Amino acid sequence: MDLETECNARQMVKDVDFFDGEDLPFYCTLQRNFNLNGMHKFGDVILGGIFEIHFFTAFSELYFTSEPNDPICHGFDVLGFRQAQTMAFAVDEINRNSNLLPNISLGYSLYDSCSDLGISFRAALSMTSGRGEPFQLNESCYGYPPVLGIVGDSSSTRTIAISSILSLYSLPMVSYFATCSCLSDRRQFPSFFRTIPSDAFQVRAMLQILRRFGWTWVGLLISDDDYGHHTAHSFQSDLAHSGGGCLAYLEVLPWGNDVSEIQRIVGIMKKSTSRVVTVFAHQSNMLNLMEEVVRQNVTGLQWMASEAWSTAIVLQTPSYMPFLAGTLGIAIRRGEIPGLREFLLRIRPDNDTRQDNNLVKQFWEHIFQCKFVYPGLEFEGQTQERLCTGNEVLRNIENEFLDLSNLRPEYNVYKAVYALAHALHDLLQYAPGSGLFKGQSSASLQGLDSWQLLHHLQRVNFTTDFGDQVSFDENGDALPIYDVMNWRWLPDGGTEVTNVGEVKEITSKIDNLILEEDKIFWNFESKKPPKSVCSESCPPGTRMARKKGEPVCCFDCIPCSEGMVSNETDSTECTSCLEDFWSNSKRDHCEPKSMEFLSYTEPLGISLTTASLFGALLCTFVLGIFTYHRTTPVVRANNSELSFLILLSLKLCFLCSLLFIGHPRLSTCQLRHAAFGISFVLCVSCILVKTMVVLAVFKASKPGGGGILKWFGVMQQRGTVLFLTLIQAAICTTWLVSSSPTPHKNTQYHNDKIIVECEMGSTVGFGLLLSYIGLLAILSFLLAFLARNLPDNFNEAKFITFSMLVFCAVWIAFIPAYINSPGKYADAVEVFAILASSFGLLLALFGPKCYIIILKPEKNTKQALMGRGTPRS
Repeated sequence: MDLETECNARQMVKDVDFFDGEDLPFYCTLQRNFNLNGMHKFGDVILGGIFEIHFFTAFSELYFTSEPNDPICHGFDVLGFRQAQTMAFAVDEINRNSNLLPNISLGYSLYDSCSDLGISFRAALSMTSGRGEPFQLNESCYGYPPVLGIVGDSSSTRTIAISSILSLYSLPMVSYFATCSCLSDRRQFPSFFRTIPSDAFQVRAMLQILRRFGWTWVGLLISDDDYGHHTAHSFQSDLAHSGGGCLAYLEVLPWGNDVSEIQRIVGIMKKSTSRVVTVFAHQSNMLNLMEEVVRQNVTGLQWMASEAWSTAIVLQTPSYMPFLAGTLGIAIRRGEIPGLREFLLRIRPDNDTRQDNNLVKQFWEHIFQCKFVYPGLEFEGQTQERLCTGNEVLRNIENEFLDLSNLRPEYNVYKAVYALAHALHDLLQYAPGSGLFKGQSSASLQGLDSWQLLHHLQRVNFTTDFGDQVSFDENGDALPIYDVMNWRWLPDGGTEVTNVGEVKEITSKIDNLILEEDKIFWNFESKKPPKSVCSESCPPGTRMARKKGEPVCCFDCIPCSEGMVSNETDSTECTSCLEDFWSNSKRDHCEPKSMEFLSYTEPLGISLTTASLFGALLCTFVLGIFTYHRTTPVVRANNSELSFLILLSLKLCFLCSLLFIGHPRLSTCQLRHAAFGISFVLCVSCILVKTMVVLAVFKASKPGGGGILKWFGVMQQRGTVLFLTLIQAAICTTWLVSSSPTPHKNTQYHNDKIIVECEMGSTVGFGLLLSYIGLLAILSFLLAFLARNLPDNFNEAKFITFSMLVFCAVWIAFIPAYINSPGKYADAVEVFAILASSFGLLLALFGPKCYIIILKPEKNTKQALMGRGTPRS
């Protein structure tokens, strides 16, 4: 039910029959009252405040009551009370400051939210609408002075609800603890400001720490409220955007002691491979969670604490520290407030001049564990407890209330009050005739409205005595800065939360993390940061392949394929090497491909070179024998000149095979086939002419055949050999001119190497070259075959037939072998064919003659060669 105020303006009209002509004044009356715990101080301008001084409410429905001392809130929060007292101290300090708001007194209305949305909401409405007994405000109206700004609340959920309403009144609200990033939306919350960084920056700060230690596999626990849900959304979004990791699990911590749900969550934490747990939740959530963590003995975790519990003393107990020691967290910027301790020590329930000091009495009862006797509410149970006298000495009590070494939310409260005060000061000191009050000399308290204060609050800029600058950006957010805290477990069993760094925003979206890693306490045997990854990093030479159905941080490392490399850790893909490069064995960089060709240094090349040189030397040796015995019948038989020409051409055949060995160049590619073709044609044409001469001589020996010899004279034989050779030379010249063979780097046979070979240029040219040699060889074979049985003791036609048979067999076998041989082996096949056919011709043609010349000289006579005296069958 909303607070309704009925303002009955009664202007009594002068009535001569009943009245004396006096006008009754306007007055405001309050229809209903809320029983709200609070502290109040009157002033020219009132600032409101909402603080969580109690943990919960016992009667959630009874917001209205007629008994002013009937408490509805339980579980006194000493730190919440200290935050409220900090606001009272700041107001008092400002009133004593002659440079800030001179001649203006500030007052306050501070309310206890009891950690309840409904109570916080009604407290805000009571401040915007007015409450309590009226007092003289001006000559025509009674009531409370207007509240121009509110400091609070501590909860994001409650702040969202309150700020939505206050925005309708353009009433500034400066929160000291509400961090939800959603509150930065100026369209929904145009009058909201805060002195604590938003969760958007808190999330970025957390992610900076995670990245610093390489933690990419993280568990996330959140509270079941706006703070937790909005933080989880920002955390997941920024984590995915940065690519710095992923969530192993995301669980929502229940409110209250839901044992089964907490057991399930702790079970997930225990089974997970993630070693880092990030918690965006409140102290109460952590207390319930840690009870189950201790029960299940879940150790070996690195805890990451949000600002909501990173400095919580209630969690720093001997039972929890074996698990929470080493916790890293971010905390609100610590500050110092001179004079606050003396102000707190002056708190006494009997001399408190502020209105409604019920909260002071409740604080006193909580600190000294006693009870006050309230008039009219005596009951039997009160006499059984120690009564409070009000004379107890607060200085003698050792608790967190007077421990001001770690002022964090209080420092934010202090800055929030001063921000409102500076805005009000600027509003009252604006230049005459300008700004929001054109046409007036200056602003005054009379007619002052909250929207005017809102305008100046957006532009406030000052520096605290502690040295921190206070200003707000366009979203109402303060300059973001956090301290990085570490929970140390001391040897004596004590606990110390130390500052090990800070993270702040340098420029928009650029955060700076300063961390003293040597000061961090790690609760692990290694005393080093743990490793928390779903999958180990993929080394260079591999790529990441995401596991199906799992987060992106869970992947397999797949080696790069041949010809592809990755030279960085955690590469998502492998890149192909350039055409002339290939991957090394580790696949981490590209190397120039090896050049493969028939080399003189490899065994195959050495063997072929040796055989080629041996064949050339053998030809030289035979040529020497024939030269020495050139006058003998064996040498002179059947035109010795052709025999010498055959030996010379065979020697050229052996030597031309060397052009096929070694690195192919343009000159060698052009010469190898031309030299090979011309040399073999010269040899085969000489053999063809010798065969034709044998047949001609036999024909001439028959009656009537003497005229045939005139066509086979020496000149005719030379001319025939020259003509046949020139045809081959013409074929080679045409081939070289039209489509010359060139060196070619072939990458088709092998991916990891380059085959350097001679590209034919023209397959037709090469085919004509071989076809012409084959045609001459077949003719020689056919003619020699016809003359094999001629009546002669030394019939050379038999040896020509055999040599041509070997020659044709070799080159017929060469064709399929050459086609099916890749790279350098094609050259090796061709060299082998050249050598085999050359050796076949040399041995078949000249072996028998050398045998007679060297070993059977007695047969080297004309009679022996003609077979005279030797019967023949």
